[in-house]
Amino acid sequence: MKRLNTEWGELESLVLTDMSDVFISNLTIQRQHFPNDDDQTGAAKALMRLQDTYQLDTNTISTGDLPGSSSAASQQTALTVDDCYDLGKVAYSEADYYHTELWMVQALKQLDQGETSSTVDTVTILDYLSYSVYQQGDLERALEFTKRLLELDATHQRANGNLKYFEYQLAKQKKVEKREEGEAAEGRQRRETRGRPDDYLPERRKYEQLCRGEGIRMTPRRQSRLFCRYYDNSRHPRYVIGPVKQEDEWDSPRIVRYHDIVSDKEMEKIKELAKPRLRRATISNPVTGVLETAHYRISKSAWLGAYEHPVVDEINQRIQDITGLDVTTAEDLQVANYGVGGQYEPHFDFGRKDEPDAFEELGTGNRIATWLLYMSDVQAGGATVFTDVRAAVWPRKGTAVFWYNLYPSGEGDYRTRHAACPVLVGNKWVSNKWIHERGQEFRRRCSLQETD
Repeated sequence: MKRLNTEWGELESLVLTDMSDVFISNLTIQRQHFPNDDDQTGAAKALMRLQDTYQLDTNTISTGDLPGSSSAASQQTALTVDDCYDLGKVAYSEADYYHTELWMVQALKQLDQGETSSTVDTVTILDYLSYSVYQQGDLERALEFTKRLLELDATHQRANGNLKYFEYQLAKQKKVEKREEGEAAEGRQRRETRGRPDDYLPERRKYEQLCRGEGIRMTPRRQSRLFCRYYDNSRHPRYVIGPVKQEDEWDSPRIVRYHDIVSDKEMEKIKELAKPRLRRATISNPVTGVLETAHYRISKSAWLGAYEHPVVDEINQRIQDITGLDVTTAEDLQVANYGVGGQYEPHFDFGRKDEPDAFEELGTGNRIATWLLYMSDVQAGGATVFTDVRAAVWPRKGTAVFWYNLYPSGEGDYRTRHAACPVLVGNKWVSNKWIHERGQEFRRRCSLQETD
C-alpha cells in the first residue's frame, strides 16, 4: 500500500522530464486505480490489528516471518526502518501511544543494527518514543529516551524542555512513593501492566483467544458425541443416491458443516460475477437504520441474484434442498472478500428486540438461519468464532457451515453471536445466504414450549 501510494508518486515525478507524453499519460491514468493515503493508513491499522489478535511481536511482522508464510514470502514482506516508523506515526496520529512505542522501538532497533534510512533518523524516532512512553505513564523511560536524544542533538529545543519537565515530575513521583508505600506498589503494577488502550468491545480478549485457537470449550467427552454422516434430508429425491457429507462442528447451538458442497468451477464463477461489484461492506446503524461503513467490519462484498446466472440459482436450490428451508424469501447471495487484516468483529445475524425494524423493509421476518460457504482456504487466521459458547470453525474451501439464529419459538438465540477473525496470511472468500422466517411456517414449525 505504501509503495503504490507514496513511491509511485515519486516515480511519476522522476519520469516527467524524460519520457514521452504517451508514457506519462498512461502513468497518470493508472494512478487513479492505486491506493491513496486512506488505504495506506488502513493497511497500517490492519497490521496492528493482526499484531494484537495473534500476539505477534514487531520483529516477527517486520521480518515477514508470519505463521503460514514461506521463507521466500517472508523476504518479500520484510519491513524497512521507514515502514516501521510510518506504522508508529499512524498509531501516533490516532493517539494510540501503545502501538507508537512498539513500532518506534522496532524502527530504532533496526537503525541500531546498521540498517540505513534516507528519510528518518534516530533523533526523530527518540522524540516520538519519549513522548509515547510518557503518555503511558512511564516517566523513567521517557527521561531515558530524552537523554539519549540530547546526546545526539544537544540543541534539540523540545527535548531540552521535556528533560526538565520529566525530571521534575519524576522527583515529585518519588516523593509520593516514599510517603505512601501502598500506592507506590499499585503505581508500579500499573506501569508494568500498561498496554492497549481501553476497548469498546467487552469480549475482545475472548474473541482474540478464539481466533488464535485458544480457549475453545469442547471437551473430549462432548467431542465424542459429534459425528460425520451421509445426509439426504429425509430421503430428498436429489440426495437419495448421492447424499451429502455432513459433519457436526458444535452441539449447542448446533452448527453443522457440509463438505464438497460446491465445485471449484462454481466457486470461480461466483467470484467472477462478484468481483466487478465488490464494494466496502456496510452495517445497518442500530439507531438510524442507515447502511454505513464501520471500523469493525473490514471486507468488500457484492450481492448476486438468482436470475443473474444459473450457478447462483443452482446454489440457492441446493441450500433449500439440504436445509429444508424455503429460500424464495431469503436475501440474495452475498459474496465477501477479506484481505490481510480483513475481519468482522462479534455480531448477531438476527435482529434483536431493541431493533424491531431491522428487516421491516424486506417484509420477510427475521433471519431464521445462516448458510456460510467458504470459497477459499486461508493460510493463517480467518476463523469463524462464536464468542458466547467459545466455538471456532476454520475455513475449508468448498465447505459450508449452517446454523439457526432463532429458536423454534422465534426468539433470538444469543449463543450465535459470532465473528470473522482477521486474515493473517492469504485471502478469504466466502458467500452467505441469510434465510428469513416467512415461508418456513410448515418447514420448521413452532414448538408448543416457548423456551424450546
